Amino acid sequence: MMQFLLKVFALLKSPWLLRSALVLSSFIAGFLLPWGLYLDSIVRYRFDLSAPPVPSRIYARELLLEIGASFPVIKTELELLRYLPDPKAEAPGSFSLNGSRILVHTRSFHFSEGSNLSRKLMLRFEGNRLTSIKDAIDGSNLESYRLDPLRIATLLGSDKSAAERLPMTIEQMPPLLVMGLQAVEDRNFKSHLGVDPLGLLRALYANLRRGGMQQGGSTLTQQLVKNTLLTPEQTYKRKLKEMGLALILEARYDKKTILEAYLNRVSLGQSGAQAVQGFPAAAEFYFGRSLEDLNQAEIALLIGLLKAPTNYNPRRFPERSVERRGVVLSQFLETGLIDQASFDRLRIAPLSVIPKPVASRERYPAFIAMVRQQLARSYNSSELSTRGLSVLTSLDPQAQEAAERALVSNLTAIDRTGQLQGAVVLTDNQSGEILALVGSRDPRSSNFNNALDAKRQVGSLLKPFVYLLALSNPNKYALGSVISDAPLSVKINGSQRWSPQNYDKKDHGDVLLIDALAKSYNQAAARVGLDIGVQRLAELILSLGVEVPRPAKPAMILGAVELSPLQVTQLYQALASGGKVLPLSSVRVVLDSNGKQLTRFARPSLTPPDSEAIKLITLALNETTRTGTAQSLSRQISVDAAGKTGTSNDSRDSWYAGYTGKHLGVVWMGRGDNQSTQLTGATGALRAWTSLFKTLPSKPLRLEFDPNVRWLPVDNTTECARMRFLPVIAVAPSNMISCMNVLTQGG
Repeated sequence: MMQFLLKVFALLKSPWLLRSALVLSSFIAGFLLPWGLYLDSIVRYRFDLSAPPVPSRIYARELLLEIGASFPVIKTELELLRYLPDPKAEAPGSFSLNGSRILVHTRSFHFSEGSNLSRKLMLRFEGNRLTSIKDAIDGSNLESYRLDPLRIATLLGSDKSAAERLPMTIEQMPPLLVMGLQAVEDRNFKSHLGVDPLGLLRALYANLRRGGMQQGGSTLTQQLVKNTLLTPEQTYKRKLKEMGLALILEARYDKKTILEAYLNRVSLGQSGAQAVQGFPAAAEFYFGRSLEDLNQAEIALLIGLLKAPTNYNPRRFPERSVERRGVVLSQFLETGLIDQASFDRLRIAPLSVIPKPVASRERYPAFIAMVRQQLARSYNSSELSTRGLSVLTSLDPQAQEAAERALVSNLTAIDRTGQLQGAVVLTDNQSGEILALVGSRDPRSSNFNNALDAKRQVGSLLKPFVYLLALSNPNKYALGSVISDAPLSVKINGSQRWSPQNYDKKDHGDVLLIDALAKSYNQAAARVGLDIGVQRLAELILSLGVEVPRPAKPAMILGAVELSPLQVTQLYQALASGGKVLPLSSVRVVLDSNGKQLTRFARPSLTPPDSEAIKLITLALNETTRTGTAQSLSRQISVDAAGKTGTSNDSRDSWYAGYTGKHLGVVWMGRGDNQSTQLTGATGALRAWTSLFKTLPSKPLRLEFDPNVRWLPVDNTTECARMRFLPVIAVAPSNMISCMNVLTQGG
């Protein structure tokens, strides 16, 4: 032993060894140490483990499953939500049809009132109506259940590098994903220091055999470095930098932190121009379900995508994807994560990938523009694109699809040149919530939004509000009042005169007020409007939430004012609701990333107009659909409705605003260059409105008048030959012709 130590000491005194030690020390001090400090600075200043920006997501309304619900509506909703057909409905987001039953496995979702967990339900129908809802596992009866809502947009912001993300903690992720990832990508993850020497040797051997940089032998830590700190180039220089950064990353962070960052940040596909980052976002992108709801085969497919997301894209290359999934499953089997029986079953399982990814940007851009306007009152654009908010809206996706079909099909039938444009706004009568909004002939275009931004002359659409003011004075006006439709001419602005004419260029003499409105006579409306005062009309419109130019001019009576379809809808909402004046709304509630309610959009009611007078106007507008300018409507839809056509000067704009007992719809058609369309309200907009309400499940009008309202027999002929009963709020005014005497005399 003593002799061995003496030899070692002698070697240490060797000039060669001393020189070698000095060279090594100089190399470490002069190169490795500065290089290490440089790499450490990259990790310190560029590798940010704070929460990455998470885009907010916008959802449609949820469909409530309740007794009496329609079978076609429920089935269509499941298809819109991309629930996949499966005889056993084994996975969340699947369903099966069996005669009069639907077995549906719902997805979980966070609502403002709490979370709906995934549940297997049996829905039974008689005819087309839902008669029972049962939990398919324990057999318990449910009164109702809310389906998860359709995601209709992701607010990614303007940053081109913005990505689809939905971060989760590692504890929230399926254990099979966490362990399976290591089994396939990095079996020594728990023990290495960021670089796996054996893996590097295997990769080096493979590269030498193939004559190039084919394999990297990368650990998960190295892959995380590559995805977050480096370019994807394949060079030995970049590889050395990757290894150095991985060693420093492992020195600075624990394994759990590194693995969680990897699971949330790795790129697993492309949604348009945006990357899909992280397994939680990929689960929704490929399967339309939450990561927690994926089965073993689906988890294996996602892990398999890591090798090359584009090459193994299951939508484009299903055969390659199945083959790659099989490789991953075999490694699950090899490492004991699944048994042989499971492997045999999973290897032949269907891909279960939804045909199209859920909306990454905006599925219904015109409606989303309305949502953005409402959100802008409470949130800035940075918050919306980074905080991971959930925005629950009022959009009814089935109504939206129906509105789009109705508008596009009628525009195409009327005008094949593509010059005619249009817009549709559909609301719920009582809440004022917007159920559908179509902004142009191309519903998927995010260009000019006619529903919000096209301000055009509204024509006769203001006449109901002229008569509303008149009927609010029941001692002077009633539906049976006689109005002169003779020519008139009034002075305006000194020497100028206003001489309105009827659309048909005819004079109709004395007519009943109800007929003057139903048949849209201009001269009669002008007389009534001048009598009540143009300023009062402007004040009424303002009280209903719509700005108009001041001072008001007489031509406003006949619609010489420019409003957008949304503003017209705001006006008619007061009529359709029976007097509730609520600002139109598209957003119900905003939740934070944990499902906690941040904002519920309360909407204060404005001062309501005379509700009894509104009922009289609705009765007159119902007459419009029977004998007036919209009389074609009563022959084509199955529910009673009320509405008004509108045609602007030179037929530049075609309008129809109409409502049933449940819905209000406003349709506009016109050209972008404001040239004549040769359409009236009846030949253009009414056609699209009719098409929509033919398919829209709605309710008929139901009017209930106060007890003090009397029904009198009325006609505008001395013989009472066309007698009908009309409601009167007060004592019949002097300008109302009643047939009461004829009745009492037995005539």
